[in-house]
Amino acid sequence: METSRDDFIIAIRSAFLQKGAAQRFSLLVLIIISVILLSLDFYKAKPLNIFRSISKDIIYRGSFIISLPFKSLDRGYKTVKTHFTFYDDYQNLKNELYILKAQQSEIEFLKMQNKELKIVISDVLHTNTKNVIAKVILDKQSPFLKSIILNKGTNSNLKKGMAVLHKKNMVGRIVEVNYLSSRVLLINDLNSKIPVKIQPSGENAIMSGEGNNLASLDFLPKLSTIEEENIVFTSGSDGVFDDGIPIGKITEIEGKFYVEFFSDLNQINFVTVINNKKEDN
Repeated sequence: METSRDDFIIAIRSAFLQKGAAQRFSLLVLIIISVILLSLDFYKAKPLNIFRSISKDIIYRGSFIISLPFKSLDRGYKTVKTHFTFYDDYQNLKNELYILKAQQSEIEFLKMQNKELKIVISDVLHTNTKNVIAKVILDKQSPFLKSIILNKGTNSNLKKGMAVLHKKNMVGRIVEVNYLSSRVLLINDLNSKIPVKIQPSGENAIMSGEGNNLASLDFLPKLSTIEEENIVFTSGSDGVFDDGIPIGKITEIEGKFYVEFFSDLNQINFVTVINNKKEDN
């Protein structure tokens, strides 16, 4: 029986679609194309050279153009990454600088505090070893109340009425004592009344606080001979304070004499408490 045309075409297609035949056909085609390309490469005809040159230019230029966006993205990525790296480094350096400045400020404060404390200790050593050095932990300042809170109390044998000095100058007296703290009434408080003696005239008076860095003088002799720059000391006539503790100097304002304190009562950090009270039996 004779095979029809359609059966013949189907047979040929089936033969080419078989795996082994397909692989052999593909390999044969590649070999033929390679031989043709190699032959053309050795063939130095001018048209082929021009075609080859144009083809390479197109390929190279095309590759360059295609690579531009990727290069731009790469450079942009590196730029952004570098920016954030610099920013992180800047923030780290800024934080380190802030910490160093804070440490430097703390060191300067401790140096200043240490210097002031040395002066206070030196004053104590030259006067009475029983005297107590205390730190001001709180200011109670108002137009009518002038007092400070110390970090020492009955645990350091402090008692009411003890004189409080700042750089050897009288600044107040203890009016309240707790176990770990005490309150000092400053000499500029309106309730502060201290008997004083003025040198070199030797006149006695009562110094009264005015709420500022000045104090008034009451009960001066009618024929007083005091002058500006005369020195004011505690007189000790009340039996509470020792005599001879410096307080300030005389200043005249509108024809009236006042006491200008040697110590700035708003700038007190450490004080010396004069322990001249006898222990209770």
